[in-house]
Amino acid sequence: MSDYSFISAFVVGLAGSLHCVGMCGGIAGALRAAVPGGQPPLPYIVSYNLGRITSYAIAGAVTGVLGQVARASVSHGLMIFQLLSAVMLIAMGLYLAQWWRGLAHLEKLGNGLWQRIRPWSKRFIPFRSPLSAFPYGFIWGWLPCGLVYSTLTWALVSGDGLYGAATMAAFGLGTLPALIAVSLGAGWLLTLLQHPKSKSLVACCLIIYAIFLIYRTLTGNN
Repeated sequence: MSDYSFISAFVVGLAGSLHCVGMCGGIAGALRAAVPGGQPPLPYIVSYNLGRITSYAIAGAVTGVLGQVARASVSHGLMIFQLLSAVMLIAMGLYLAQWWRGLAHLEKLGNGLWQRIRPWSKRFIPFRSPLSAFPYGFIWGWLPCGLVYSTLTWALVSGDGLYGAATMAAFGLGTLPALIAVSLGAGWLLTLLQHPKSKSLVACCLIIYAIFLIYRTLTGNN
């Protein structure tokens, strides 16, 4: 887990949060409407996002276990998964900058599950307490997202359920600041994150980092 550390996952979540804001910003804004009148929205927003991150962690745990099984069955499995995760990071950068939308096809793979579980979320709104926002966020955490799917390859590399869960939790925490800020009405942040130059800058950083990871994997400097 040297290259695919929790700090790296957090930073990728932080960088990729501009995609989260664009994809989930409307959801985050709608949270305020579900909060009972006269109550501060922050506890509800935090609870919602903790539910979302919990779903990421569960997906990471399952993927980590699958990675452990696959690495034991495939020759040079670790190197293959490391290269796959780096390639997915490049795809993520291209997707964020809208230079190539290949990840949009990957998102379609989760539509079947999403259409089945999405109606359950309606049972929890309007919120009665901050606790009721948690399962709402947990369900919305399974929204098909190329950014999440890309990061799951890092959990695959970990080859361990616990590390996979921690990796995805770190990623989710990285997305937290921007989503909370937008949910609280920071429209200026939404404008900044959605600016084409912001997207291009973040995309270039992700792609450069991915190339560095590929180099280290191929040269054995892990």
